[in-house]
Amino acid sequence: MAIRTIVVDDDSILRKKCREVIDYNKRLHDLLDDLAETMHKADGVGLAAPQVGVLRRAVVIDVGEGVIELVNPEIIKKSGSQNGAEGCLSYPNEFGMVERPMQVTVKAFDRDGKEFKLIGKELLARAICHEVDHLDGIVFKDLATEMIEDEE
Repeated sequence: MAIRTIVVDDDSILRKKCREVIDYNKRLHDLLDDLAETMHKADGVGLAAPQVGVLRRAVVIDVGEGVIELVNPEIIKKSGSQNGAEGCLSYPNEFGMVERPMQVTVKAFDRDGKEFKLIGKELLARAICHEVDHLDGIVFKDLATEMIEDEE
C-alpha cells in the first residue's frame, strides 16, 4: 500500500469521465488499497480514483464503519432530501451547501468482480453521491447552492 498524491485545485482530470474497470486484478486491488490508505491519511470519508490521477470507476468510502469499496458503482435509487455542508479532499478548506438524497441504493462490484447492492442513508448517502459524481467529472462545487467561508 502507498499514499498517493491527491489531485487538487481544478486539475483537468477532475472534470473527466472515468472508464469502467474491466480487469479485477492486482492492479485494481493495489489501487483500492492505496485509495483507502490515502483517504485515511488525509482524514477524509471518501476518495475516488480520479482524485489520485486514475481515470477508473473505483471509489472508497469510510464514514466510521469501515472501508467500503465500490467498483463501477451505479446509483439505482434515490429518496428523500438532505441539505448540508460538504467538502472535498481535492478542494482543501473549501466547503459548500449541497442538496443530496437522504437515501440511495447503489449497485457496484467488489474488488473481485462480485456484484452487490448497498443502501446508504444520511452521511453514507451523501458520500456515495459525492464519490460517484467524481467518476463523472462532477465536483461538489458544481452543485453547491452557496460556498461557506472557513472560519479558522
